[in-house]
Amino acid sequence: MFNLLVIGGGPAGHAAAEHAGKAGLSTYLIEKGLLGGVCLNEGCIPSKTLLHCVKLFSAAKSSAAFGVTAAGVSFDLTTVMARKQKTVETLRNGIAFTLSKSKVETCAGCARILGGTEGGFRVEAAGEVREAQRLLVCTGSEAMKLSVPGAQQDFVMTNREILSVDSIPSKIVVVGGGAIGLEFASFFAEAGSRVTVIEILPSIGGPLDKDIAAALKRELEKKGITFCLQSKVSAIGDHLVTFESDGKSSEIPADIVLISVGRKPVVAGFGLETLGVHLEKGAIKTDERGRTNVSGVWAAGDVNGVSMLAHTAFREAKACVHDMLGTADSVNYRAIPSVIYTHPEAASVGLTKDDAAALGLRPVEARLPLTYNGRYLAETDGERGTIRVVADAESGKVLGVHMLGGNCSEIIWGAAAVIERGLTVDDLSKVVFPHPTLSEIIGDAAAQLR
Repeated sequence: MFNLLVIGGGPAGHAAAEHAGKAGLSTYLIEKGLLGGVCLNEGCIPSKTLLHCVKLFSAAKSSAAFGVTAAGVSFDLTTVMARKQKTVETLRNGIAFTLSKSKVETCAGCARILGGTEGGFRVEAAGEVREAQRLLVCTGSEAMKLSVPGAQQDFVMTNREILSVDSIPSKIVVVGGGAIGLEFASFFAEAGSRVTVIEILPSIGGPLDKDIAAALKRELEKKGITFCLQSKVSAIGDHLVTFESDGKSSEIPADIVLISVGRKPVVAGFGLETLGVHLEKGAIKTDERGRTNVSGVWAAGDVNGVSMLAHTAFREAKACVHDMLGTADSVNYRAIPSVIYTHPEAASVGLTKDDAAALGLRPVEARLPLTYNGRYLAETDGERGTIRVVADAESGKVLGVHMLGGNCSEIIWGAAAVIERGLTVDDLSKVVFPHPTLSEIIGDAAAQLR
C-alpha cells in the first residue's frame, strides 16, 4: 500500500511525485509515454529550442544595424533538430534521476483505475496491480482535432508531428492563432517559409490584452506572416486549404498545414469513471487545493482545464501534495503568468483593464512604449514593444501587467510576485530595479499611476 499513486509523468505528475517523495510519502508514478509529458517531449522545450536557433539565424542576417556584418549565413535544420532532441533527452534523464533520488517508484505503462478499496484505491499498469491511500490524476491534455474534410492527410500535422519535419516547407498554413500556432508561425517565417495564420477570432493570442495582441500582429507581419482573422477553415484538399471569411470562400496552397486549435483534458481511457469523479466541461473539477469531489483523489495540470500551462501544473502539484500533508496551500490563478515565445515575446499576468472592469473594479491603466527604456533601445532595432500596467483606483493594488517586446518572459515573474503578494503601486515604487535593464519599465509604468 503506497501513500500516493500518481497517474501521469508530465509537469504536474513528476513534480508532485518528487515533492511527495522528498516529504516522506511512499510514491508510485505511472506514465504511459515518456517522462516529462507533452511539455518536455512535444511542446514547451523542443519548440523553444527551435525558436532560439531561428532567433540566432535571424539576428545574424539582420545585424548590420549593430555594426556586425555576417556573410554566408545558413540555417541547418538537421543540426537544429539534433540539438532539440539532445536537449529533450538531457532533461528527461534529469527527471528520471530526480525521481529516483526522491525514492519514487516508476512504471512505464497505461494506468487503469480498478476502483476504491478499504482505505485506498487499486490501479493496474503493466500487468501489475498497485494500491495506494491517495490518488493524484495528472493525465494532461491532447491536441483538439479539426473536423473538416481532408484533415486526416499526412501533410496535416499537430505540434507533435511538426517537431519532426526534415525540411523547411516553402508554404505553411497554421490553423489557430493561439500561443502554439503563433510560435510555430514565428519559427517557420524566420526560417524562410511563407506563413499564413487562419484564426476564427477577431484577434490573435487568445486571452492576450487586445492592444498587445494587435501590436504583436503588426510585429509578426513585419516578418512576412499573413493573418486571416475571423476566418474558418472548411476543407483541406490536395495541399490546398479552403476557408470562409465574410461570407466568401478562399483558398491557400500549403506544403504543410499545422492544426493548432486548442487542447482538451484527457479524462477517458483510464477508468476514472469507476470512482465517480465529477467532470465539468470535459475536465476534472477541482478546488483551489486540487481536491476532487472524491475523498483521497486530487487532480493537477491540464486535466483540470483551469490554466493549461506547465508552470501552472508545477504550482498545482505542490498545492496538492501540501494538502495531502495537511499544510495550508492554494493556487492564486490571477498570479499565473503566460508567455507567447514569438519574436518579439508577449508576456502577461493578472487582469486586463477590461477584465477588471467586468468584475466591477475601478481599474486605471498606464501605458509606455518600450523605447522609453534604455536597455531595450540599445538592443533592438525597429521593434515596437509596449507595456500596460493595470491597478485598482481605490486600493492601488496592481491587478495586471502586460508586455510585448524583447525577452519579457524573463521578467514577468516579478510582476507575478507583485500580484501574488497584493502589492500596490506605492509598494512597487520602493523596489530598486537594476539599471540598465528592461525590468525597469515595470516600475516606470507603475509610477504613472501613483
